[in-house]
Amino acid sequence: MYWDVTNVRPLDDYQIYVELQDGRQGVFDLKPYLNHGLFSELKDKNYFSQVSIAFGAVTWPHAQDIAPETLLAGMKLVGQPT
Repeated sequence: MYWDVTNVRPLDDYQIYVELQDGRQGVFDLKPYLNHGLFSELKDKNYFSQVSIAFGAVTWPHAQDIAPETLLAGMKLVGQPT
């Protein structure tokens, strides 16, 4: 889909930088998720840094994921689409 994630990288303070297929770029804050179920494992900064992309979604090795729709709803846009 046009909003699939094409690039992700971890940032300080439990945030991630994401780029979407449609060119939008932004920062998504994961701090609100860290005390909920599977997401609590992301408190480990080494584990948090293992963020990657699978099937257009942001993921971590132990099944945590953030769907593109969630990213769009909560990310702070930066830059302009290319």
